[in-house]
Amino acid sequence: MAVVQWPSCYWQLSIVHLFAQDCYAMGAHPASALALAVVPFGSPAYQASELGDLLSGALEVLGNAGCELVGGHSSEGAELAAGFAVTGYVKPAELMTKSGLRVGDVLILTKPLGTGTILAAAMQGKAKGVWVSGCLQAMQVSSAAASHILQDNGCRAATDVTGFGLLGHTIEMAQASQVQVQLSLSVLPLLQGAVKCIEQGVLSSLHASNAKAAAEACNYDYLSTDARYVLLCDPQTAGGLLAGVPAQQAEACLQALKAAGYHDAKRVGSVVKGCDADCGHEQASSQQLVPLVDVVV
Repeated sequence: MAVVQWPSCYWQLSIVHLFAQDCYAMGAHPASALALAVVPFGSPAYQASELGDLLSGALEVLGNAGCELVGGHSSEGAELAAGFAVTGYVKPAELMTKSGLRVGDVLILTKPLGTGTILAAAMQGKAKGVWVSGCLQAMQVSSAAASHILQDNGCRAATDVTGFGLLGHTIEMAQASQVQVQLSLSVLPLLQGAVKCIEQGVLSSLHASNAKAAAEACNYDYLSTDARYVLLCDPQTAGGLLAGVPAQQAEACLQALKAAGYHDAKRVGSVVKGCDADCGHEQASSQQLVPLVDVVV
């Protein structure tokens, strides 16, 4: 089901989500895109109108990113859907990867969490209008400028925070970089209404599978009833970037992000120590997991 029913806005969100995932998280510049659109069954006039609205939203975001829409395909279906294949480019020396974290790096998150639970609550009629509007506004913020700012401040490691939630994507980076990291709940940037939705028991359909990542985090039993901890597993649509920045450049990076409009950007943790290739995997001698992420209040 489409998270919003306005075609122009829906496709704008699709592009922002895609660019964050495939280009900006790696420090790349999107160059060209192919589009796939599914329009609902209906009269030719209705379908032409829907497709026109989709394209207007897509072309606006693509144009702002300096990316050309070079082709695509459309078809009919039960509900609105859209997807893109994007080609980007980046100099090897400027590439940001999941495996680039180093001990001492500060973890910076560029956008607030909570889209999964708020959109789920909206579908159930349990979300306030101001929560939904704030959520949509945050989702439409491009990560293009954030990507450049991170690169300018020595970032070697970044990923997008999307379907696996902050905890899942942090664990991916820790595994790839062979490090252990610490996340702080007290400083997490959260969308208005996100905690309230969690407290109502509203979870995204992807939350249960994401919560399995808690096995690789410390303090799960102690913190699992804290709504902020639950939001670590909240799947994000068009979420922000999670990046490792050298400690001596972290404050300047945060100030530059805020000046560029990422007002919710926060220092959410740090890389505390390195570990061997068995981090996060069961040890034969102890039959216990070496935790990758320590979550503190």
